Amino acid sequence: MKVSSPPEPLHASPPFAVTTRLGLGITTVCVLLVTTLFACTDGNEGPTRDEKVEALEAETRALHESLETLAGETAELRNELGLLRDQIVSAGNSDTDGTAGETRLEETDLAAEQAAHLAYLEEVWIRTAEGLDALEARFQSFEESASKAGWTLPGTDLWSKDKSDQASAQQGTVEERTARLAEDAGGTVHYLEHPQRVDRAVLVMPPEPVAGQTPLIVSLHGYGGDSASHATYIPLHERVGNDGFALLLPNGTRSDAGNRFWNPTDMCCDNVKVGQDDVAYLTALVARAEEVLDFGPVYFFGYSNGGFMSYHLACKGLPDLRAVASLAGTSYVDDSQCEGASPVSVLHIHGTEDDVIRFDGDDREPDPQGNGERAFYAGAREMVSRWSRRAGCEWPAQPQPYTTLDLDRYVAGSETQAFRLESGCTAGIVIELWMGRGSGHAPGYSTDFLDELLGWLLSQT
Repeated sequence: MKVSSPPEPLHASPPFAVTTRLGLGITTVCVLLVTTLFACTDGNEGPTRDEKVEALEAETRALHESLETLAGETAELRNELGLLRDQIVSAGNSDTDGTAGETRLEETDLAAEQAAHLAYLEEVWIRTAEGLDALEARFQSFEESASKAGWTLPGTDLWSKDKSDQASAQQGTVEERTARLAEDAGGTVHYLEHPQRVDRAVLVMPPEPVAGQTPLIVSLHGYGGDSASHATYIPLHERVGNDGFALLLPNGTRSDAGNRFWNPTDMCCDNVKVGQDDVAYLTALVARAEEVLDFGPVYFFGYSNGGFMSYHLACKGLPDLRAVASLAGTSYVDDSQCEGASPVSVLHIHGTEDDVIRFDGDDREPDPQGNGERAFYAGAREMVSRWSRRAGCEWPAQPQPYTTLDLDRYVAGSETQAFRLESGCTAGIVIELWMGRGSGHAPGYSTDFLDELLGWLLSQT
């Protein structure tokens, strides 16, 4: 905005685009509330579980879009407010020779008019920010409801290019849907079978793998998810060709309640099938993958329950495991199962506003599902401290971030503080914490997150 251009009069109506989008955002919340009540209704003639999941996913997508729109509006309004303040200060402080009195009078009038416009814009900005806060609170409640129901709602269309692709992605078995995603991205698919599992795992190979060098990343879904939904949320398969790694996408078994899960210990999940040994299963699956190619270093990445499982595999000493990255997943307050574990590089990624798996852990109150026993997971800082000690170094009490990253699209600014410890550790071991200030259990990550995650994993050689 130029100083010579007078602003809108004080009595002018609010900008149509701002008020319309703000109104639509609030209307969306109201519609979603009604839809959710319907989608979560039980009964013989009510919607099936798949229909409920589809409805909730559609609601989540609508919330994502509304959040993104309002976040952009608040940023634009902040910029305009800053420019206006600078112009008012400049006009109020200006002085010239000759016609100084007349110039100052004109600039004072302009400054007063701009001040009125500034006050109006601040009012609009406050209303827009309040709308954004309301939508963020509503999205958080959806995350919590989904977690209790055993569903996974991490922005299933964040990287989707075409709506028809989204529809086709829902057809077929879970391994067929996973394979279709990988093949559409240019990867070569191999199906890996295990005699004790119904679902086959999908191994995605790059165009020119090199025996003994090509790294293998194993990516584990969260509780209630599957390999297809997980690949849509964190689309590592789209980077297999450019970054030259292989990707293994397995599926956990179903609990008695019908939710897929990984079983790090007998403390996991609802009505767990007794004796389920996912350490043995994933170890055997990696061995089967290496019948296709003799891989180089092996990396595990897991989301939520998959993060728990990734840490547990590190505790049990998976062969050739070089590094573990965990998003919103941690480990147990009782660390005895990890005694004697070999050091590996660790990247712990966690949002401070995660109400499903809390950033600071949860050992303070009895677990309502545990018959009075205390909840079982440790906090983010405790996890990096543990793995630092295993590497012969000590995580500092007051670490300082070495950089900040803008990864979560639904948190303003560069929300993620990155902390690193490598000096004094076992040679080649790096322990890192990415703390997402304001991020929840399912952050709205974009391709920037893939860049940073793969950059970290593949550098751990």
